[in-house]
Amino acid sequence: MSMAGNLRKVTGLGRVGGLRKVARLARRRPRVDLSHPARSPLGSSVVNCVTYQDGARVPGCTDLVDAVEKVRKSGEGFVWLGLHEPTDREFAGIAELFDLHPLAVEDAVEAHQRPKLERYGETLFAVFKTVCYVEHEQLTATSEVVNTGEIMVFIGEDFVITVRHGRHGSLGPLREELEADPQQLAKGPAAVLHAIADHVVDDYLNVTDAVQADIDQVETDVFSENGARADPGRIYQMKRELLELKRAVVPLGRPVEDLATRPIRVVDPEIQAYFRDVLDHLMRAKEQIAAFDELLNSILQAHLAQVTVAQNEDMRKITAWAAVIAVPTMVCGVYGMNFDHMPELHWRFGYPLVMGVMAAACLVLYRGFRRNGWL
Repeated sequence: MSMAGNLRKVTGLGRVGGLRKVARLARRRPRVDLSHPARSPLGSSVVNCVTYQDGARVPGCTDLVDAVEKVRKSGEGFVWLGLHEPTDREFAGIAELFDLHPLAVEDAVEAHQRPKLERYGETLFAVFKTVCYVEHEQLTATSEVVNTGEIMVFIGEDFVITVRHGRHGSLGPLREELEADPQQLAKGPAAVLHAIADHVVDDYLNVTDAVQADIDQVETDVFSENGARADPGRIYQMKRELLELKRAVVPLGRPVEDLATRPIRVVDPEIQAYFRDVLDHLMRAKEQIAAFDELLNSILQAHLAQVTVAQNEDMRKITAWAAVIAVPTMVCGVYGMNFDHMPELHWRFGYPLVMGVMAAACLVLYRGFRRNGWL
């Protein structure tokens, strides 16, 4: 009897009348073993389901209901069920089996939640925003820099349920790391919660380091020789992407602080020391994001100041050339009035004298503007 086949039955049951009824109905159809890390060949949202005891994977335990019964009967070990974007119907039976609160179930299925930590009876529900850096050859005004997803975690005395939304944030490598450290995994579901929180926050730091490289490039371009002509859309795009990163990181501070300092029944005091380390890393990420925001504001203001200075320089050049051209315009205007009594009109040297005076006046104005930096 396979665990995956049982999961198919559990996720399709909706509201059933308890654990034994779930078990009876689950035995009516052939089962498919999905205890490996691969996704279900049946299209199920179940990614993995494993029982752990004393920090080690329990081999041959392929029936979910039996595994839960054995864990609860013995009082040792826990079940870790991993899901990816489950539907209401798929999650309904699991919620019944593990007695999950309807509000938490709704949040886990619908996604788009704010990072938070909530307690429903003996169950702890945590929401983490995952982030990843989107590689790009050149930053433009439409470049996507940060992509976000979500991980919801239910933990109880004998189970861990992870629900992942998004194209990134796979927990497969994290599971392998935990299995390679049985001593840590033996500390129970709280150890898994800490590992997930630590993994998510480490990704925050990696993304902030990558974002810093983009901000440094924008800063270099703005303060280059032609910085006034740099595209301001890139600065606004970086601020938008930084805002998305900020929405993922900043709200997580209070939940991690609660995990690190407040007494919670399903979190062993020994694990809380590890959460304090996660909180330190999270505070570092928050400080970096705040610094980036201030730096982008300064870059934007500097760019606007450069544009204003460039416009002023252009206006000075236009004004200087207009002053130079005004001299011959004025002289030509005077001699274009067609007065009858203008002695210079009948003078032999009148034309060359007037042209010389205009040229000399224009040259004097040009040298004066050039000396003052207007041209």
